[in-house]
Formats: sequence, structure tokens, C-alpha cells
Amino acid sequence: MKTMTCKQLGGACEKEFTANTFEEIAEMSKKHGMEMFQKQDAIHLEAMNKMQELMKSPDAMKNWFESKRKEFEDLD
Repeated sequence: MKTMTCKQLGGACEKEFTANTFEEIAEMSKKHGMEMFQKQDAIHLEAMNKMQELMKSPDAMKNWFESKRKEFEDLD
């Protein structure tokens, strides 16, 4: 099991997610993001805007995603 925070995954807070695979942790982060969007949480909305900018470039998004996957894999 490995743990990453919302902030480590491109979010805005220190909420921790723990999972066996990067795919699982990414899904947890996505669900948390949707909950924060529904609550219109200002700091999360700002983080989401930054992610939307990144998504405009497929290469940039792919590189970001792979760097987060590597960060997850490198955790003890």
C-alpha cells in the first residue's frame, strides 16, 4: 500500500489516499475532486483550472501523468 496526498496528485489539500496501484489512487483523487467541485471549494477549483490548462496539451498531460505514476512507484 502506498499513500499520496491530494496536493501531490495535482489537487489542493493534504487529504491522503492509500492504494496498491496508481490507477486506484488516481480514481480516489478523481472522486475527491468531483466532491470538491460539487461543494464549489475555492482552492480545489483553482487547482482544477490549472489541470484544465494542462489538459489542453496532450503531451503535457501525458508527461504530467507519467511523472505522477513514477512518483507513486518510487514510494516505499
